[in-house]
Amino acid sequence: MATYVLRRLLLAIPILVGVLTITFLLFNVVGGDPVYGEVGKNATAQKLQDKRHELGLDRPLATRYLEFMRDAITFDFGDSWKTKRPVGEMMANGVGPSLSLAVPAFLLEVLLAVSLALLCAYHRGSLLDRTVVVLFVAAMSIPSLTYILLGQKVLAADWKLFPVFGFEPLPHGFPLLVLPMIIWIALTLGGELRFYRAVMLEEMQQDHVRTAAAKGVGPGGILFRHVLKNAMIQVITRVVMTLPFLFLGSLLLELFFGIPGLGSMTVEAIKKSDLPVVQAFVAVGATLYILFSIVTDVCYALVDPRVRLR
Repeated sequence: MATYVLRRLLLAIPILVGVLTITFLLFNVVGGDPVYGEVGKNATAQKLQDKRHELGLDRPLATRYLEFMRDAITFDFGDSWKTKRPVGEMMANGVGPSLSLAVPAFLLEVLLAVSLALLCAYHRGSLLDRTVVVLFVAAMSIPSLTYILLGQKVLAADWKLFPVFGFEPLPHGFPLLVLPMIIWIALTLGGELRFYRAVMLEEMQQDHVRTAAAKGVGPGGILFRHVLKNAMIQVITRVVMTLPFLFLGSLLLELFFGIPGLGSMTVEAIKKSDLPVVQAFVAVGATLYILFSIVTDVCYALVDPRVRLR
């Protein structure tokens, strides 16, 4: 297994280099001159030149590219153009708030999705199955802004069930995160339910499940010992490949509920053309995605002894 992991890490290097190169070109070549976002399009030539010199954009493109790659490898992305703070420090401060919302909401979502998928698969084709699927697919079809605005207006402001806005570190700040968590689950549960339901239905049709039912194994034994156990590879794939996105937070939820996480930080960086921050998020996101794809393969071997990593 160690040889396989090492080989995958080595193969990930050119992929990561390619992603970082595309990111650099998009923001420094294709996207135009970022200085205009700093001083405005009507600025004088001297002001533009001074700003380019201040931001280091007057140096050759090759030099800036090599420095960007060096910063990405060392995870030292310099200072933000807007806040003048180190980008690494800003990201470190934003990870906690983002995970405070994302981790509990994601765990509840997975638990609900897998449980409902097992229930629907066992009662496939029934009124219960169809009702659950239709309700949650309809729920995920509603725009996220609708949930946010109605939740803040009706549930928080009118009915006083939840705080409208704000953030405090856990555990004291948990009440502030309940409404964003409910909205997170409402938005994502439908898609997860459809995926897990398809996986469970496929397992329900396997010969070993029919054999277990013919031997008189009860519903609990069929669902948990035979269906869920053999579906764990697909479950693990879905869960592990979602984890990198949890670190980057939820853009709209953090922005509208005043959560100072990485999601709201990304939105502000894009709005203000804060290039070092945006490039840092892309680089970190790509790295996490590649690493967790390797973790997924390793989990295959841990869950299913038939899988051999070579």
